[in-house]
Amino acid sequence: MTSANAVNVLAGVRAAIIDLDGTMLDTVPDFHIAINRMRAEFDLAPITEERIKLLVGKGSENLIRSVLALDFDAARVEAHFEQAMAAYQRHYLSINGDFSTLYPDVVAGLEALKAAGLRLACVTNKPIAFALPLLQQKKLARFFDIVYGGDSLPRKKPDPLPLQQVCRDFQLAPRQVVAIGDSSNDAQAARAAGCPVLTVPYGYNHGHSIHDTDSDGIVATLLEAANFIGLHNQTAL
Repeated sequence: MTSANAVNVLAGVRAAIIDLDGTMLDTVPDFHIAINRMRAEFDLAPITEERIKLLVGKGSENLIRSVLALDFDAARVEAHFEQAMAAYQRHYLSINGDFSTLYPDVVAGLEALKAAGLRLACVTNKPIAFALPLLQQKKLARFFDIVYGGDSLPRKKPDPLPLQQVCRDFQLAPRQVVAIGDSSNDAQAARAAGCPVLTVPYGYNHGHSIHDTDSDGIVATLLEAANFIGLHNQTAL
């Protein structure tokens, strides 16, 4: 992305929509514990964090169906889905946040974004009953004016609806709201909503390189994202 293009895309940005899993927090260790406890109830062998990382990002329903599909055909997946989902949710809530960790410079990045005058929203495909306690436990909730989970609205990312709703909530045009995430879900939602988008390279992009994702720039950390936005937006705020 050239400097001129960056100015065109990021100038006038007034808010940021930030993803949770794979962007602010490495939550795969939590998924690993909860999923394998659920699998044990079905007498299924445990699976690795690396396998789980490939399945994360499209919401809990998709995650549990994908986990069951490792061992069951489509009919058996659906037959066991409700019981598996209930077990997964029970186990996840019991350890939510206990094994997850902040990525480097997340708090510094959020502080820098707020200091630059941006309003912040967290939009995640994680159920809101998981997302809110996790943000509170990790002391991140204080940064966000809005939090939407994957079940907060009728459709989740990569559908643009959650991002469009944030733009309406903030009374801003999509071009004034940058999305920051780790996967094609975030980029596709942003493109469809008309928002600029920055991506981080360390998250869970379904096993694909983030360099193959259509974004307006790859930033190493949220702090770099904040500096990048500030660099091209300093005359507009």
